[in-house]
Amino acid sequence: MSGLKALRNKVAIIGHAQSATIRRPTETLGVTAFRTAREAIADAGMTPQQIDGFIAATMLPSSGAHELEDGISLVSAEWMAAHLGADPHLVAGFQGFGQITGSLNIAINALASGAVDYVLLHRALYNPPGRYNNNPMTHVAGWQQWNAPQGFFGALPGIALAYNEYMQRYGCTRETTARIAVEARKHGSRNPLSYWYGKPLTIEDYLAEPVLVDPMSRLDCDIPVQGVAAFVLTTAERAKDHPHKPVYIAGYANSYGSDRRLHLNWTLDEMEREGQALAARLWEGTGYTARDVQLPQLYDGFSPFIYVWLEALGYLPRGEAHQFVAEGGIDSDKPGAIPVLTGGGALGCGRLHGLPQLLECYRQLAGRAGERQRDVSVALMTYSAPHIGGAVVYTNDPA
Repeated sequence: MSGLKALRNKVAIIGHAQSATIRRPTETLGVTAFRTAREAIADAGMTPQQIDGFIAATMLPSSGAHELEDGISLVSAEWMAAHLGADPHLVAGFQGFGQITGSLNIAINALASGAVDYVLLHRALYNPPGRYNNNPMTHVAGWQQWNAPQGFFGALPGIALAYNEYMQRYGCTRETTARIAVEARKHGSRNPLSYWYGKPLTIEDYLAEPVLVDPMSRLDCDIPVQGVAAFVLTTAERAKDHPHKPVYIAGYANSYGSDRRLHLNWTLDEMEREGQALAARLWEGTGYTARDVQLPQLYDGFSPFIYVWLEALGYLPRGEAHQFVAEGGIDSDKPGAIPVLTGGGALGCGRLHGLPQLLECYRQLAGRAGERQRDVSVALMTYSAPHIGGAVVYTNDPA
């Protein structure tokens, strides 16, 4: 056995915690993260001194000129280890796109190799005061000189470019994409920890929203928020000694893109090609197929990502996901639907960078979803776009 197959079900999540998701901070991000981390550790039946690995990603997802200060606008693994008073053997952070799946990869390999016994993994998101993407630049240099003057200094124009391609190539419409936002908000509105709790969305609401970057509106984007989630991971053998049902990690795959284009100059072709290659690695490494996954939680930081992920993973042929959505294929209240957003996702919870997807996978497989509990044994999360993101498969069956 070699490669990712050797890691199958070797590591498990044994505890978690999540803060409330709010629009503007009422306390510093470090305070929220510290409290959430202690709650996750206690949830696993442990003390901070037993954690010997700390892993996080710290990217502030804003194109504005915001000050980066540990404990204030971001919370690093180093900050967390120091403030919890731990004596760690490993402190690490993931850089670049794919923050959640990349951080999980580091944790899985550290635990499987024996470098550490217990890992605290957290992600803390901050919403700066003022306009999130305020950009005071008056001149640019380097690679940005080819993007920024044309308005490409944030992710939205880059996603809109690829979404335009999808619409023109396959005949997708905004009326169909509205169903993605409505589905995400439906579940977010049912979640007390979501920013959008109690605030469902209608197709009419979506279509009435002005377009920001054609063809995308504000409702195609996740709203910037402050929120934190933390998880405790350990080896499958140690996981048996903790209070909650372990959720095992069956495998993962990542993609970092092969087209050496300028930043944000993304194409639909690259997303489709790299997404299919990622899926091939994922299914080969885990031994599963898309049809084995009862709960696929797909990343929706921008609504069109749902189309590309559905097709890349093999649920639908290329170019057919929009028709599937138009026919109610992801409406989880309908029998036979593919439940891709039951955790609310980013559109339904706020800009939490894959945390809603991971939280939903963990809670459902651990039997901790309360009234929303589903009968599932295999779940999947994806994060970011298929060409610069990752996917992780989970199971509650160690066999």
